[in-house]
Amino acid sequence: MKRLALFAVALALAACAATQASDAVQPRAPGFWLGLWHGFIFPVAWVISLFAPKVAVYAVPNSGGWYDFGYFLGIVVLGVSARRGHIITRDRIIRVRS
Repeated sequence: MKRLALFAVALALAACAATQASDAVQPRAPGFWLGLWHGFIFPVAWVISLFAPKVAVYAVPNSGGWYDFGYFLGIVVLGVSARRGHIITRDRIIRVRS
């Protein structure tokens, strides 16, 4: 019974997912590469957006899934998490510097 209730809740939440008509996307709408760039500059754009009302951190309208994928990669891979890391071995920690 719990599984059925959980499935019903998940289905109800999935029904609320935003959709976009394919003809609503303009040919020159931002795509994957601009999404990648916007994700990469997100920290700077966010700070600027606090003081400048015309600056946004996310392009609307965009091309949909590909823009979102590029934005995600830009934030996770290139932007926020692009920092010096550490390699942990059994004996010691080796700091990696680029």
